[in-house]
Amino acid sequence: MPDTSTGNATTPSRRTVLAATAGLTTALALGGTAHAAPDDKKLRALIARMTLPEKVGQLFVMRVYGHSATAPDQADIDANLKEIGVRTAADLVARYRVGGIIYFTWAHNTRDPHQIADLSNGIQQASLTQPRGLPVLISTDQEHGIVCRVGEPATLFPGAMAIGAGGSRTDARTLGRIAGRELGALGIRQNYSPVADVNVNPANPVIGVRSFGADPAAVAGMVAAEVAGYQHSRQLAATAKHFPGHGDTAVDSHYGFPVITHTREQWDSLDAPPFRAAVRAGIDSIMTAHIMVPALDDSGDPATLSRPILTGILREELGYDGLVVTDSLGMEGVRTKYGDDRVPVLALKAGVDQLLNPPSLDIAWNAVLKAVQGGELTEARLDESILRILRLKAKLRLFDEPYVSQGGVDRYVGTPSHLATADRIAERTTTLLVNEGPLLPLSRRTHPKVLVVGADPASPSGTTGPPTGVLAAALTELGFTATALSTGTAPSAATIARAVAAAREADAVVVGTYNVTASSAQKALVEQLLATGRPVVAVAIRNPYDVAQLPGVRAFLASYSWTDVELRAAARVIAGRVAPRGKLPVPVQRADDPSRVLYPVGHGLSYRRG
Repeated sequence: MPDTSTGNATTPSRRTVLAATAGLTTALALGGTAHAAPDDKKLRALIARMTLPEKVGQLFVMRVYGHSATAPDQADIDANLKEIGVRTAADLVARYRVGGIIYFTWAHNTRDPHQIADLSNGIQQASLTQPRGLPVLISTDQEHGIVCRVGEPATLFPGAMAIGAGGSRTDARTLGRIAGRELGALGIRQNYSPVADVNVNPANPVIGVRSFGADPAAVAGMVAAEVAGYQHSRQLAATAKHFPGHGDTAVDSHYGFPVITHTREQWDSLDAPPFRAAVRAGIDSIMTAHIMVPALDDSGDPATLSRPILTGILREELGYDGLVVTDSLGMEGVRTKYGDDRVPVLALKAGVDQLLNPPSLDIAWNAVLKAVQGGELTEARLDESILRILRLKAKLRLFDEPYVSQGGVDRYVGTPSHLATADRIAERTTTLLVNEGPLLPLSRRTHPKVLVVGADPASPSGTTGPPTGVLAAALTELGFTATALSTGTAPSAATIARAVAAAREADAVVVGTYNVTASSAQKALVEQLLATGRPVVAVAIRNPYDVAQLPGVRAFLASYSWTDVELRAAARVIAGRVAPRGKLPVPVQRADDPSRVLYPVGHGLSYRRG
């Protein structure tokens, strides 16, 4: 094992910063302007001085519990001891010399911006004070929409399908630029976004609204634009995922092993374009998918472990030479065929560079070490991946500027300008699918009392409460008297009865729907609300496919997520403060005949002027 000593401060002084980085910066002498081309000769010399355990550690990106690198809460210490065998993030870095750490909300890494910056600085200090200390590449999943790890007061944008509905590559680029600047100010330098999957399966349980849409060319354009925005921020490495394409599956790879039945020709025309666009845009990293694609590799291995896919197609055919990072190695899709001691070794043999979040770091770390010692992997193979990792760290100037400042947090994170930009972008994404009458916009004179009911899915980081409450508060701010009544995703008969009774006392009802199916109790709720005679406005707060299950609704909006920024925009559309501009980025099939399209890609209504 490497040295296990740790640093003990989460906010280093200027003297500590200079002392910790002086030797390393001098050794590399990278210098130059931001994003200058790294000097491979100096990086190779650095790699030659590394021990084998240090090299193994650089390949791993690991979770760790706690808000502080050295003084987390006791519950987080206990979780770290149980799962990783260390007490703190500083101990993790010292023992395993990991090259990366990933932040999660559930791991208590992202309480608030100033805390995140302190945590990042503490992690960097712990690593830089080790022999041949190297900066850590800190990452997270900040896709926006339903997948966010950093919440308010940071700027939260609409998710990918909403951006696809807006149809503006400029907005996608702006999202990347602002998000990159804010994450960089927190010390997060690699974002696992954008999602490059083309969502052509309405039953997809894991991608769905995380995708820009169903049209490969449109998705490719959005991916390239968002990547350009992240690069413009000069703070962040973007990551296109999940190669070779997770958009046509009905199985969630967190819990099962999906099989994609596309032919090679279908893959070339449907799944490949967004990844080709990302490579052309100079993407810094690409994440693998734990899926089987027999047309690309008939071995039965997941793409994460497939040399024909990662080396043959991604590296050789697409010409990609950036980082390849696995999706989480704790997911069932990559653990079905092989044990946890084989998966990291096989991933490296396939062409992976970064091994993300194995269920047991000790098992995975030692498996790679033993594979090199036993000759299954060569040290030269590790050096190839480490060179790519260090190149990216050098490109991001982590050797020169590993720390962030609290002043930078105040200056860049959640500024009024950034928040206003997110609101304007969200307004361009809200999609009006149905408007008979027209019922919308609602008038405060004719419909002053509004009841807001509906689903209350678990809140992502971009929310301040249940969607019913957020929508009701937004409508109240716009002059309505709005009341919230959360009915859930599976309302009981008693809950439906309460909602119906409340609807009779209101002038209009807004109902938030969430993944409605033919047998869903949400469908019964909407039908009984319609029977009251009160006008009902439905808002699909996740997948827009809900509209096919609710033919009696006179006004139907799609917000594509239930984060505050998207729900506030939907409220402004309902109230007529802004006109809806979004267009469906996916087709919606008929519920009674899925072979027929109810609403095609590009469908979207607006309000007539005058």
